[in-house]
Amino acid sequence: MEIGSFLELQLPKGREWHHEPHTARLNTGRAAIWHAFRLTGCEAIWLPAYQCDTVRDFLQKKHVPIKYYEINDRFDPQLDAVEEAEAVLLVNYYGVMSESRMAALAGQYRHPIIDDSQGFFAPPIDGAYTVYSARKFVGVPDGAYVVGDNADRFTDEYEQDYSSDTAAFLLSRIEYGCEGKVYELRSINEHRIDEADIRRMSKLTRTLLDAENNEFNRRKRRENFEAARELFDPFNKMDPAMYYDETCTPMVYPLVVEDDGLLPFLQKNKLFQGHWWSYLCDELPEDRFEYWLSRYVIPITIDQRYGREELLYTQKLIKEYVEA
Repeated sequence: MEIGSFLELQLPKGREWHHEPHTARLNTGRAAIWHAFRLTGCEAIWLPAYQCDTVRDFLQKKHVPIKYYEINDRFDPQLDAVEEAEAVLLVNYYGVMSESRMAALAGQYRHPIIDDSQGFFAPPIDGAYTVYSARKFVGVPDGAYVVGDNADRFTDEYEQDYSSDTAAFLLSRIEYGCEGKVYELRSINEHRIDEADIRRMSKLTRTLLDAENNEFNRRKRRENFEAARELFDPFNKMDPAMYYDETCTPMVYPLVVEDDGLLPFLQKNKLFQGHWWSYLCDELPEDRFEYWLSRYVIPITIDQRYGREELLYTQKLIKEYVEA
């Protein structure tokens, strides 16, 4: 016990969103997926081709046999034969896949793992291990969850993560913005995460998550997504709401405009978007749906920091570019 000395940050408590029984609190989403795979006791895992390469790389470091499946233009897994000792990773893309959609997919497989890294507020799916990533929804230096039957098994074997040494970017952004030296500070934290093995969630992140106003965050994201639909659906080549319902809290609004110049134009105007998983454009043939997604999807920011004003500004820039 420590008493006295200097004052630390005082933050609210008791707001942590994921506090289901036997929740595993870990450092990263990729590590959480490996932990979920370990819980299944399976010998191999099926990953969608349309997935972040950090997941693949982490599993390979853990010597997990990996198989890959395609998705069609309805995001349906193209899987014919899954062996009894094989797990299947199912992704809630962009956070717009409803609870009933993910439950229906999970029900098709013996060992489903739900990747809700893009759907932090999505309900866990019965009969599956569900993985959540905090960093995509809240300003924290690390943090992921696995929810499911005795999901906290094995966690006492993992080292404790410590993140305060590389968390200065969170404070610096308040004063300096996200470019320059602050981006360099964030890159240091990203490098730490990239080099780390699976660990237990840092106490700093757990404290920040326990203080977060998640009810506001969830409501604001849904409001922004619905505003984005109104503003961007007319020129979007994809329907982002094909599975959307009240159980969804999206991470982004996925916009498809088939023009390679749009993203650099937005970045030039300080709209810091970026294509996801562009490495797939070098690995997949051009006629694959995953190639099309990797090349053209622009994840429009809809998080709780912003509102209709910022979305209108984004729409104005995109319309200016498209009409030109």
